Amino acid sequence: MNSRSLVIGYHGCELKLAKRLAAGGADLTPSRNLYDWLGNGQYIWEYSLERGWQWALEAAKEGRIKTPAVIGVVVDLGKCLDLVEAEALQIVRDAYQRYRQICQLSGSNEERNRGIGFRARYLDCMVFETLHAWRQEQGLPPFDTVRGFFIEGSELYPGAGLRDRDHIQICVRNPKCIKGYFLPR
Repeated sequence: MNSRSLVIGYHGCELKLAKRLAAGGADLTPSRNLYDWLGNGQYIWEYSLERGWQWALEAAKEGRIKTPAVIGVVVDLGKCLDLVEAEALQIVRDAYQRYRQICQLSGSNEERNRGIGFRARYLDCMVFETLHAWRQEQGLPPFDTVRGFFIEGSELYPGAGLRDRDHIQICVRNPKCIKGYFLPR
């Protein structure tokens, strides 16, 4: 979980923003949606230019952006909560228990993941935000990034464990971990 490595990622966005990012005139704005899979932060698709394009084209079709584009992002993972590691998964499991306790004490209902394939991750977002707040309360160093593998989309073939939108996503919580932007060819 303390890996120090540079990763290339891609972020689908509006063309004007991509140009400003590449020119050094802007930074990605952290996403703070209540349904973000890994909590608050700047989201990139690890090594997947195509997945960035899929997102941008869908966003344009839905009217969320006008001209689809993809920006390349160089990220130093820093102190990374890497969800392919057993220790990281235990940290998330413990954070869920903490979240449950908070809900029980406050009389609040737990959030639920919703949508087809649980694309709206309200529960997951709350668990990750609880995890980060809990670490801060305990005086533990914050995670700079969260990295996770996600199964998404349609089966590649009947009975497949692989889907056509499986991906590794990185949530950058510490903007200083973004070392630069570039326009992909």
